[in-house]
Amino acid sequence: MWIPVLRLCLLLAAQSASLSSGYPGSGYSAFEDDEDLPALPRYTETPWCSPIKVKNGYASCRTPRGEYAKTVQGTRCDIHCRKGFELHGSRQVVCQSTKRWSDKFACKQIRCPRLSMPPHGGFKCIDGAYFGSRCEYYCSPGYQLKGERMVTCMDNKAWNGKPASCEDVEPPRIQCPSVKEKIAEPNKLTVRLFWDTPEGRDTADGILTDVILKGLPPGSEFPEGHHKIQYTVFDRAENKASCKFTVRVQVRRCGKLNAPENGYIKCSGDGDNYGATCEFSCISGYELQGSPARVCQYNQAWSGSEPTCSYMNINIGVRTAAALLDQFYEKRRLLIVSTPSAANFFYRLQLGLLQQAQCGLDLRHITVIELVGVYPAQIGRIGRRLLPPALSVQLRLLLQIPHHKFQVVVVDKHGVDKERYAAPASAAELFTLIDTFPSRQDEMKFQAEAGQTCN
Repeated sequence: MWIPVLRLCLLLAAQSASLSSGYPGSGYSAFEDDEDLPALPRYTETPWCSPIKVKNGYASCRTPRGEYAKTVQGTRCDIHCRKGFELHGSRQVVCQSTKRWSDKFACKQIRCPRLSMPPHGGFKCIDGAYFGSRCEYYCSPGYQLKGERMVTCMDNKAWNGKPASCEDVEPPRIQCPSVKEKIAEPNKLTVRLFWDTPEGRDTADGILTDVILKGLPPGSEFPEGHHKIQYTVFDRAENKASCKFTVRVQVRRCGKLNAPENGYIKCSGDGDNYGATCEFSCISGYELQGSPARVCQYNQAWSGSEPTCSYMNINIGVRTAAALLDQFYEKRRLLIVSTPSAANFFYRLQLGLLQQAQCGLDLRHITVIELVGVYPAQIGRIGRRLLPPALSVQLRLLLQIPHHKFQVVVVDKHGVDKERYAAPASAAELFTLIDTFPSRQDEMKFQAEAGQTCN
């Protein structure tokens, strides 16, 4: 009788020790799938519910009586998911009398929010947006990455960094023409230059703002010297690029010429530039020797010879009055004072008026010729030089000047009889008349430029 009781006690003790080896003192049975079951004694009764299989996880179960079984009626199982997976459905299921578990469950891979594609760029991921996937951002050419280049999907359903963006930080490109060099044309001090406006190129989206020019635009007249031209262009991100080039204008020059002593100079252009012409003239009583005009040539040398102004040598030994007057043609104006006697009151008054206005006479290129006396006792005088009596007679005859009364005759540089006075003429009266002559207008400009005046 004692032997069967003893066997039963030993069997119960062995079962208790085996159950306690899974969760000591708890009565739990921990397993994941059927193939993980330990090789322990089983009850011979048929399982009530189908065995639990947790894909990507495991279940920890306990029975109402603590038996080492997981599918008996009343068994409760807690569902656990592996790292990177999350539970969908009930966290705990019970084996019901219907031989079905009380609810459905599944361990699904954790997924982060879908990343947005950055403008002007993109990203590449190892495993989409699932847990553990790493995504690397990249940008299109011309753009630079800002933010985290690499992000990873974490178990809290969030990416471990902020999404990156692509910014246009690279400036556009623009290329200017090379240095422009030009030599001014004859008698000019400027050069008209043309070039194509440079076009910028953006390395990103290709969209640029207007090109901004600093300096003279193409087609302008550029004066002598160096001129800096700069073009600037902006892209839509306000990055800018600039390029520069230089316009060089050269004026070939021969060096400044000076007016000859006792003379004037008048030059075109800038006075010594290629093509400029300088004309020379002399003051009253002087004649020009040498080239009356000189031109600045391409080889930067003046044409002709250097002029000088020599005191006018009047040849009084000529045979005719016409030959005498020809010496003054286009050089001097004549003021002929005729009197029947050196004691004539008008004559003496006229000489006094003229002596006081000698500077004005010189400025106006006036030579005074005196015809004194009555035929056959008459003489002529130019300054201190006496004319032959016959020449004096011819002058009166040629110009139809009466010898028996006082008269003043004004003759211009072309030998034209311009005015006659029967009484002494004041200097102001004479100068007012002469200053109306066309040739005198040009002389006045010369003298004003040279600063020649009477004080």
